[in-house]
Amino acid sequence: MQLNLKNPLVFFDLETTGTNITTDRIVEISYLKVMPNGEEMSKTYRVNPEMHIPEQASQVHGIYDNDVADCPTFKELAKVLAREFEGCDLAGYNSNRFDIPLLAEEFERVGVNIDLSKRKFVDVQVIFHKMEQRTLSAAYKFYCKKDLENAHSADADTRATYEVLKAQLDRYPQLQNDVAALSEMTYNRNVDFAGRIVYDDKDEEVFNFGKYKGMRVVDVLHRDPGYYSWIMNGDFALNTKRVLTNIRLREFNK
Repeated sequence: MQLNLKNPLVFFDLETTGTNITTDRIVEISYLKVMPNGEEMSKTYRVNPEMHIPEQASQVHGIYDNDVADCPTFKELAKVLAREFEGCDLAGYNSNRFDIPLLAEEFERVGVNIDLSKRKFVDVQVIFHKMEQRTLSAAYKFYCKKDLENAHSADADTRATYEVLKAQLDRYPQLQNDVAALSEMTYNRNVDFAGRIVYDDKDEEVFNFGKYKGMRVVDVLHRDPGYYSWIMNGDFALNTKRVLTNIRLREFNK
Protein backbone atom coordinates (compact mmCIF):
# COMPACT_ATOMS: atom_id res chain seq x y z
CA MET A 1 0.00 0.00 0.00
CA GLN A 2 1.26 3.45 -0.92
CA LEU A 3 1.50 5.66 2.15
CA ASN A 4 -0.89 8.62 2.20
CA LEU A 5 1.47 11.45 3.14
CA LYS A 6 1.02 15.18 3.60
CA ASN A 7 4.67 15.66 4.54
CA PRO A 8 7.78 13.61 3.77
CA LEU A 9 8.08 10.72 6.22
CA VAL A 10 11.55 9.76 7.45
CA PHE A 11 12.03 6.19 8.64
CA PHE A 12 15.22 6.06 10.68
CA ASP A 13 17.20 3.78 12.94
CA LEU A 14 20.14 4.37 15.26
CA GLU A 15 22.97 2.11 16.31
CA THR A 16 24.50 3.37 19.53
CA THR A 17 27.06 2.79 22.26
CA GLY A 18 24.28 1.66 24.62
CA THR A 19 20.73 2.26 25.74
CA ASN A 20 21.04 5.25 28.08
CA ILE A 21 19.70 8.28 26.23
CA THR A 22 21.61 10.73 28.42
CA THR A 23 25.07 9.14 28.31
CA ASP A 24 25.24 6.98 25.19
CA ARG A 25 26.02 8.17 21.67
CA ILE A 26 25.10 7.40 18.07
CA VAL A 27 27.56 5.30 16.04
CA GLU A 28 25.37 4.90 12.97
CA ILE A 29 22.23 6.56 11.68
CA SER A 30 20.35 5.34 8.64
CA TYR A 31 17.25 6.89 7.20
CA LEU A 32 14.82 6.36 4.36
CA LYS A 33 12.88 9.47 3.32
CA VAL A 34 9.57 8.77 1.60
CA MET A 35 8.06 11.72 -0.26
CA PRO A 36 4.30 12.30 -0.66
CA ASN A 37 4.60 11.29 -4.32
CA GLY A 38 6.17 7.96 -3.32
CA GLU A 39 9.73 8.90 -4.27
CA GLU A 40 12.32 7.45 -1.88
CA MET A 41 15.86 8.36 -0.93
CA SER A 42 18.09 6.83 1.72
CA LYS A 43 21.39 7.54 3.46
CA THR A 44 23.53 5.95 6.13
CA TYR A 45 26.11 7.77 8.21
CA ARG A 46 28.69 6.16 10.46
CA VAL A 47 29.41 8.46 13.42
CA ASN A 48 32.43 8.80 15.67
CA PRO A 49 30.84 8.81 19.15
CA GLU A 50 33.98 10.29 20.73
CA MET A 51 33.89 7.52 23.32
CA HIS A 52 34.66 3.81 23.52
CA ILE A 53 31.98 1.55 22.09
CA PRO A 54 31.39 -1.15 24.74
CA GLU A 55 31.95 -4.71 23.60
CA GLN A 56 28.37 -5.74 24.36
CA ALA A 57 27.08 -3.01 22.04
CA SER A 58 29.54 -3.91 19.27
CA GLN A 59 28.46 -7.53 19.49
CA VAL A 60 24.90 -6.45 18.69
CA HIS A 61 25.49 -4.10 15.75
CA GLY A 62 28.99 -5.14 14.63
CA ILE A 63 30.48 -1.64 14.82
CA TYR A 64 33.77 -1.26 16.69
CA ASP A 65 35.96 1.69 17.64
CA ASN A 66 38.22 1.22 14.61
CA ASP A 67 35.21 1.28 12.27
CA VAL A 68 34.28 4.83 13.23
CA ALA A 69 37.65 6.31 14.19
CA ASP A 70 37.82 8.38 10.98
CA CYS A 71 34.09 9.10 10.71
CA PRO A 72 32.56 12.52 11.36
CA THR A 73 31.29 13.31 14.85
CA PHE A 74 27.61 14.02 15.42
CA LYS A 75 28.48 17.71 15.83
CA GLU A 76 29.89 17.66 12.30
CA LEU A 77 26.77 15.93 10.93
CA ALA A 78 24.09 17.67 12.99
CA LYS A 79 23.35 20.59 10.66
CA VAL A 80 23.24 18.29 7.64
CA LEU A 81 20.78 15.97 9.39
CA ALA A 82 18.68 18.91 10.58
CA ARG A 83 18.35 20.11 6.99
CA GLU A 84 17.56 16.64 5.69
CA PHE A 85 14.86 16.12 8.35
CA GLU A 86 13.41 19.63 7.96
CA GLY A 87 9.63 19.55 7.44
CA CYS A 88 9.49 15.75 7.75
CA ASP A 89 7.50 13.52 10.05
CA LEU A 90 9.44 10.67 11.67
CA ALA A 91 8.91 6.93 11.91
CA GLY A 92 10.85 4.05 13.38
CA TYR A 93 10.74 0.84 15.37
CA ASN A 94 10.72 1.52 19.13
CA SER A 95 11.58 5.07 18.07
CA ASN A 96 9.30 6.91 20.49
CA ARG A 97 10.96 5.30 23.51
CA PHE A 98 14.56 5.31 22.33
CA ASP A 99 15.61 6.66 18.93
CA ILE A 100 13.76 9.98 19.04
CA PRO A 101 14.77 10.88 22.64
CA LEU A 102 18.40 9.95 21.94
CA LEU A 103 18.46 11.84 18.63
CA ALA A 104 16.94 14.89 20.32
CA GLU A 105 19.57 14.62 23.05
CA GLU A 106 22.39 14.56 20.50
CA PHE A 107 21.02 17.70 18.80
CA GLU A 108 20.67 19.42 22.19
CA ARG A 109 24.21 18.47 23.15
CA VAL A 110 25.78 20.14 20.10
CA GLY A 111 23.51 23.18 20.19
CA VAL A 112 21.67 22.56 16.91
CA ASN A 113 18.08 23.76 17.16
CA ILE A 114 15.68 21.32 15.52
CA ASP A 115 12.10 21.62 16.75
CA LEU A 116 10.92 18.01 16.77
CA SER A 117 7.84 18.97 18.79
CA LYS A 118 6.13 20.06 15.56
CA ARG A 119 6.61 16.66 13.92
CA LYS A 120 4.36 13.63 13.84
CA PHE A 121 5.90 10.41 15.19
CA VAL A 122 4.88 6.94 14.04
CA ASP A 123 6.27 4.01 16.03
CA VAL A 124 5.79 0.84 14.01
CA GLN A 125 6.66 -1.28 17.06
CA VAL A 126 3.67 0.11 18.96
CA ILE A 127 1.34 -0.81 16.11
CA PHE A 128 2.89 -4.27 15.96
CA HIS A 129 2.71 -4.84 19.71
CA LYS A 130 -0.90 -3.68 19.84
CA MET A 131 -1.74 -6.05 17.03
CA GLU A 132 0.64 -9.02 17.39
CA GLN A 133 3.18 -8.62 20.26
CA ARG A 134 6.48 -9.64 18.58
CA THR A 135 9.99 -8.44 17.50
CA LEU A 136 11.07 -6.63 14.31
CA SER A 137 12.42 -9.83 12.75
CA ALA A 138 9.16 -11.60 13.55
CA ALA A 139 7.17 -8.61 12.30
CA TYR A 140 9.07 -8.70 9.01
CA LYS A 141 8.45 -12.44 8.67
CA PHE A 142 4.80 -12.14 9.72
CA TYR A 143 3.80 -9.17 7.58
CA CYS A 144 6.22 -9.34 4.65
CA LYS A 145 6.81 -13.12 4.47
CA LYS A 146 10.57 -12.56 4.37
CA ASP A 147 13.52 -13.31 6.63
CA LEU A 148 15.25 -10.20 7.92
CA GLU A 149 18.87 -10.50 6.78
CA ASN A 150 21.50 -8.45 8.63
CA ALA A 151 19.24 -7.67 11.58
CA HIS A 152 20.69 -4.88 13.75
CA SER A 153 22.18 -3.27 10.69
CA ALA A 154 20.70 0.25 10.65
CA ASP A 155 20.05 0.14 6.91
CA ALA A 156 18.36 -3.29 6.99
CA ASP A 157 16.27 -2.41 10.05
CA THR A 158 15.21 0.93 8.54
CA ARG A 159 14.00 -0.55 5.27
CA ALA A 160 12.31 -3.47 7.07
CA THR A 161 10.43 -0.99 9.27
CA TYR A 162 9.18 0.86 6.18
CA GLU A 163 8.02 -2.36 4.54
CA VAL A 164 6.31 -3.55 7.75
CA LEU A 165 4.29 -0.32 8.06
CA LYS A 166 3.03 -0.60 4.49
CA ALA A 167 2.11 -4.25 5.10
CA GLN A 168 0.33 -3.32 8.35
CA LEU A 169 -1.82 -0.82 6.46
CA ASP A 170 -2.70 -3.53 3.95
CA ARG A 171 -3.53 -6.05 6.68
CA TYR A 172 -5.55 -3.90 9.11
CA PRO A 173 -8.38 -1.94 7.50
CA GLN A 174 -9.02 -0.19 10.83
CA LEU A 175 -5.64 1.55 10.53
CA GLN A 176 -5.89 4.92 8.84
CA ASN A 177 -3.41 5.62 6.06
CA ASP A 178 -2.63 8.96 7.60
CA VAL A 179 0.50 9.96 9.52
CA ALA A 180 -1.40 12.12 12.01
CA ALA A 181 -3.72 9.21 12.91
CA LEU A 182 -0.83 6.74 13.13
CA SER A 183 1.12 9.18 15.28
CA GLU A 184 -1.83 9.60 17.62
CA MET A 185 -2.11 5.83 17.93
CA THR A 186 1.58 5.22 18.61
CA TYR A 187 2.94 8.34 20.30
CA ASN A 188 2.47 8.87 24.03
CA ARG A 189 1.35 12.25 25.31
CA ASN A 190 4.90 13.21 26.22
CA VAL A 191 5.93 16.77 26.93
CA ASP A 192 9.61 15.82 26.80
CA PHE A 193 10.91 13.09 24.52
CA ALA A 194 12.03 10.85 27.39
CA GLY A 195 8.51 10.81 28.83
CA ARG A 196 9.50 12.17 32.25
CA ILE A 197 6.78 14.81 31.89
CA VAL A 198 3.48 14.00 30.18
CA TYR A 199 0.12 15.62 29.56
CA ASP A 200 -2.79 14.45 31.71
CA ASP A 201 -6.40 14.22 30.55
CA LYS A 202 -6.76 17.98 31.10
CA ASP A 203 -3.74 18.70 28.87
CA GLU A 204 -1.71 19.85 31.87
CA GLU A 205 1.91 18.84 32.40
CA VAL A 206 2.43 16.24 35.14
CA PHE A 207 5.48 14.33 36.31
CA ASN A 208 5.59 10.73 35.07
CA PHE A 209 8.15 9.36 37.53
CA GLY A 210 9.34 9.47 41.11
CA LYS A 211 7.64 10.65 44.26
CA TYR A 212 5.58 13.29 42.45
CA LYS A 213 4.33 11.02 39.68
CA GLY A 214 0.90 12.18 38.53
CA MET A 215 1.22 15.61 40.14
CA ARG A 216 1.11 18.81 38.12
CA VAL A 217 4.57 20.16 37.41
CA VAL A 218 3.58 23.72 38.36
CA ASP A 219 2.25 22.50 41.72
CA VAL A 220 5.46 20.59 42.47
CA LEU A 221 7.66 23.54 41.51
CA HIS A 222 5.68 25.74 43.90
CA ARG A 223 5.54 23.17 46.70
CA ASP A 224 9.12 21.90 46.43
CA PRO A 225 11.40 24.38 44.59
CA GLY A 226 14.42 22.18 45.33
CA TYR A 227 12.99 19.47 43.08
CA TYR A 228 13.80 21.64 40.06
CA SER A 229 17.44 21.94 41.16
CA TRP A 230 17.62 18.20 41.82
CA ILE A 231 16.51 17.44 38.26
CA MET A 232 18.76 20.09 36.71
CA ASN A 233 21.79 18.64 38.51
CA GLY A 234 20.79 15.02 37.98
CA ASP A 235 21.26 12.43 35.25
CA PHE A 236 18.31 13.59 33.17
CA ALA A 237 18.14 14.30 29.44
CA LEU A 238 18.97 17.83 28.32
CA ASN A 239 15.62 17.94 26.56
CA THR A 240 13.84 17.10 29.83
CA LYS A 241 15.73 19.85 31.63
CA ARG A 242 14.91 22.37 28.91
CA VAL A 243 11.21 21.47 28.96
CA LEU A 244 11.09 21.78 32.75
CA THR A 245 12.89 25.13 32.60
CA ASN A 246 10.40 26.41 29.99
CA ILE A 247 7.48 25.45 32.24
CA ARG A 248 9.15 27.17 35.19
CA LEU A 249 9.82 30.35 33.19
CA ARG A 250 6.30 30.34 31.79
CA GLU A 251 4.82 30.25 35.28
CA PHE A 252 7.29 32.87 36.55
CA ASN A 253 6.30 35.29 33.76
CA LYS A 254 2.57 34.96 34.34
